[in-house]
Amino acid sequence: MNSPDSERAPESPEADTDTPVHFPPPAHEELDSSLHSPAPTSSERFPVPYSGLPADSDTPLKWADLVYLVLFYVVSGELLGLLVMGAATVFFHIPFKSLQDLAGPGAAVAVISQFLLSLATLAFLYVVVRGRSAAPFWPAVGWHAFRNVTSRAATTIRYVLLGFGLAMVVSLASRYMDTDKTLPMEELFRNRDTVVMLMLLGILVAPLIEETLFRGCLYPLVARSFGIPAGIIVTGIVFGLAHAPQLWGGWGQIALLMGVGTVLTYIRARAGTVAASYFVHVSYNTILFAGLFFATGGLRHFPPT
Repeated sequence: MNSPDSERAPESPEADTDTPVHFPPPAHEELDSSLHSPAPTSSERFPVPYSGLPADSDTPLKWADLVYLVLFYVVSGELLGLLVMGAATVFFHIPFKSLQDLAGPGAAVAVISQFLLSLATLAFLYVVVRGRSAAPFWPAVGWHAFRNVTSRAATTIRYVLLGFGLAMVVSLASRYMDTDKTLPMEELFRNRDTVVMLMLLGILVAPLIEETLFRGCLYPLVARSFGIPAGIIVTGIVFGLAHAPQLWGGWGQIALLMGVGTVLTYIRARAGTVAASYFVHVSYNTILFAGLFFATGGLRHFPPT
């Protein structure tokens, strides 16, 4: 005989009406949700104090990397300077002591050393970035495509014109600052060959290296730690101070370069790419060297009038 419990019919799943039954959404709904969700901001990808930073503030670099970069620049600068001077003494039989005179053969040594140091610094930065991230190098240091533009050519021309205007303002302002002082940089502008080398360095190399270091490396680090306004101001000040040895004694010119650095960093932050400040910087340097070209009668009369 079966017991009463054994005769009881098994309970159907529908018997418990108080417990809702949840079914997973269809696969196409999950895909639609992921496609329409907003892209994560910089603060969502990285835990930073200031939220809502644009994606161009992302950087694989850390503050320690910046310290390594500065140390490499200082040590390599000294070593490359000695290397170039030694090569000039051995192969061209130029007295080592005369190579320290920036008004003489030392000018060419200084320019060549700076060129080699720029390449070495860029190579060191490449190694550091690749060690931190598998992302492509140039986007990792702030070089992005222009955003929200209809014509890249028109955008580039606009930044070139901004550099032209910035150079005009700085040239006019510098006439009223420390005009009775001889700056260390002026020792390099004594002969045609050195000035030609400086033009090539200042137009083709310096803007690329400086924009990558200051606006591509330093600015994102400061902005992610202290906010975008602080990033713009601090980067501009450091940019001016980095040129202080060349302009030592010309405090007005150093202050002007701090202003130039701040403007360049603002343009980079506003555009979201180092390419914007690069075009302004190239145009700025080109106009300044063009002024020197005309002031020396086509590089025929030195020192410039």
